[in-house]
Amino acid sequence: MTHQASATTGRQPAAGRSSVSPLPAAGRPSGTTRTLLREDGGVVRRTTLPSGLRIITEQVPGQRSATIGVWVGVGSRDEGATVHGCSHFLEHLLFKGTPERSALDISIALDAVGGEFNAFTAKEYTCFHARVLDQDLPLAVDVLGDMVTSSLITEDDVDAERDVILDEIAMHDDDPDDVAHNLFASLAWGDSPLGRPIAGTAETIEAMTRDQIRRFYARHYRPERMVVSVAGSVDHAKVVRLVRTAFSRRDFLAGTARPVPARQTDKPRKVGTGIAEASRQFEQVNVVLGVQGLTRSDDRRFALGVLNAALGGGTSSRLFQEVREKRGLAYSVFSFASQHVDAGLVGVSVGCLPNKLEQVLDVVRAELAKIAQDGIDAEELTRGKGQLKGGLVLGLEDSASRMTRLGKSELVDDELLAIDEVLARIDGVTLDDVRILAAELFSQPEILAIVGPR
Repeated sequence: MTHQASATTGRQPAAGRSSVSPLPAAGRPSGTTRTLLREDGGVVRRTTLPSGLRIITEQVPGQRSATIGVWVGVGSRDEGATVHGCSHFLEHLLFKGTPERSALDISIALDAVGGEFNAFTAKEYTCFHARVLDQDLPLAVDVLGDMVTSSLITEDDVDAERDVILDEIAMHDDDPDDVAHNLFASLAWGDSPLGRPIAGTAETIEAMTRDQIRRFYARHYRPERMVVSVAGSVDHAKVVRLVRTAFSRRDFLAGTARPVPARQTDKPRKVGTGIAEASRQFEQVNVVLGVQGLTRSDDRRFALGVLNAALGGGTSSRLFQEVREKRGLAYSVFSFASQHVDAGLVGVSVGCLPNKLEQVLDVVRAELAKIAQDGIDAEELTRGKGQLKGGLVLGLEDSASRMTRLGKSELVDDELLAIDEVLARIDGVTLDDVRILAAELFSQPEILAIVGPR
């Protein structure tokens, strides 16, 4: 079980190509099935049950595996201060047992068929997923449905898992990169749910009670907040039948969908700026330097992808070449972009020896200033597009990647794009697109987090 932060963005459809814009669960006709896409010989279909639960599948010809993900529209940004870390805590607890299965039974069920089984928590969602042979999909659906709808959340399990999570928090506190990125988020978003670490803190986890967790579970684990995505060797009608059965425990699917409050705001959330430092006795100094980025729905997301690739997305990128290859100032250096429904960040992460810190910052700032003024060249544009397209297509070679694409598109993105359409939009990025975006982003006040011996 892991936790992470992740989000993607959408864009208006290109002329002559199709995309499907998902409606909110409560606003979509219930009990309906719709074909969303046909591509690569397969088909993507979605059924919305009267309860609001959405089931979306992609039939992938030639595969013998199937991957299911249960996506819940709740993450760390939905937590109040007193339940900070509850989404991640609950992710752990749902593996601990139900009236039908003990924790060992859950593990044995998937291990016995060679399945891969895990979960993760992000800032805006939680996902439970399993990858199995196609013949074992009914088992995977039943186990996940049982866990998600019928977890016992006993006092003993809460106390036992509390210690596990405290160990996990301590592990991340010993990781310089994690500490730097958490400090960076805290500086950017302040004492808000977006600015807090996904796993919570030792103080909030120690203080959290079983009753608080059960109330959080009852409030957020509702069918209208969930998407079941399945990809691989699957039949949509059969998957819908399996999900109806597996998720009908405790009358989970009874009733009609309730309204789900939207996170969307009219304007992107502003970030805090400045410098934050934390003294830690690590061997290296870890630095995260960035600025406000783009929201997930910003139509410049593909230009940002190309910009990110050229700046610090690989070994041929400007930062890797300037910081590591030419000057030998650091072993690890890369750029990143994180995007949420109403917020975004763009930044550079680097680890170096303490005596190289000022040089590293000088070089990074110089490269950001240069790319803001001049943009990138034609060769970098071509290379960046190739990196994005190759990563996309190669990443969809297995059923797990396709399941993730479906689940995130349905739950948190503005639209589900055909792969060919995504490739076309990447190809449509111009040098001017990148130059204008770089000038806008890197002219903003910086956010700088520094962690290490001082």
